[in-house]
Amino acid sequence: MSTATLTSKGQITIPAAVRAALGVNTGDRIDFIPTKDGRFELAAATDSVRSLKGRIAKPKKPVSIEAMNAAIGKRAAQAGNK
Repeated sequence: MSTATLTSKGQITIPAAVRAALGVNTGDRIDFIPTKDGRFELAAATDSVRSLKGRIAKPKKPVSIEAMNAAIGKRAAQAGNK
């Protein structure tokens, strides 16, 4: 297990073994992902937007810009009424 110490500025140095396992380098971003048990997972945030391709299924029926705008307007109106 690797351990890091929090500085007075709220910073930590991620141990070299952890950086290597995450595949991160200087300047890379790291996501802190909350888990249901109150802990956090670390994940490299270095994937390109292309890695998202295929994660969301295509809609069975195309949605027009007008329909999207109408849905956004409806949600905004509902949020304003709360």
